[in-house]
Amino acid sequence: MKRLLGVELTRLRWRRAVLLLLAAAVVVPALIAVTLIWDSRPPSQVQLDVARTNGAAEIARCEKRPGRFGVSDPERCEEQIVGWYTHNEPLRLGQERGETGLAVVAVLTLLVMLAGTTFAGHDWNSGSMSNQLLFEPRRGRVWAAKGLVVVIGAFVTSAVVSSAYWLALWAVARSRDRPVPDGVLVDCLEFALRGSAFAAAAALGAYATTMLFRSTVATVGILFAVALAGSILFAAVGVNERYFPHTNVSAIVMDGTPYYVQVPERCYTQERREPPAEGSECDQERELSLAEGSLYYGVLLLGAGTASVMSFRRRDVP
Repeated sequence: MKRLLGVELTRLRWRRAVLLLLAAAVVVPALIAVTLIWDSRPPSQVQLDVARTNGAAEIARCEKRPGRFGVSDPERCEEQIVGWYTHNEPLRLGQERGETGLAVVAVLTLLVMLAGTTFAGHDWNSGSMSNQLLFEPRRGRVWAAKGLVVVIGAFVTSAVVSSAYWLALWAVARSRDRPVPDGVLVDCLEFALRGSAFAAAAALGAYATTMLFRSTVATVGILFAVALAGSILFAAVGVNERYFPHTNVSAIVMDGTPYYVQVPERCYTQERREPPAEGSECDQERELSLAEGSLYYGVLLLGAGTASVMSFRRRDVP
């Protein structure tokens, strides 16, 4: 098995389409980081002075009622108002997890999925699969070796790139004397690892689907339908939001995510002095945990993998 893994790793490294996709997995997050760093650059002293003068009245109102201006601490009012006037949003590491961080995870997941389906699809399109089985007739070992190589490549690439992304933002924030609360960097790196694990599982799913249908085009079409049309279709037929694909992705990557449910009509009609109790039938917001999101995609991955292995072991190979 070790020798078979070495062969498959070599084949993965020399596949030009895979190398291009992996290069894009480095370049695109780097462009996102550069854009974010440039857009969040500190304004000049002249710009700050002009913004403080023009926004003095709003700063005073914010200090009296900070909640209306989207801040919880009156001491942050000046920073908030000045940021509006200078069109500058300071770099906040923790906040970026739900914004550019999710974008980086989405990009990496898409690219490693394409790499996984391209790696398997080329063997079927070129007809080399039959030649490979001449040297290793045990099909289960061949499927497992290819799948393991895809998982390793996807996870290592995603983990290195996403970790470098957060470390670069952290270094820039420190260089600008931006406050970085204790534990935020660790949280961001854990975010990167969860996103990398999901990307690796998604790449394995794309590989398994390609081995099942023996076509890269078919796999890309299925992935496109699930990623884009899945949530739209679920919303049209009234499926609970907890079963939406993107909601479960967010639950995995963010270590839990809120979602909304329909509540009985009486919850809107009866007068309430206090908000509904958490978890009650009138509470619209629920929490989807990491375990529930992992189970959702784990079942899908298990089903696709089982069907793929059974098909590969039984169907004739041209």
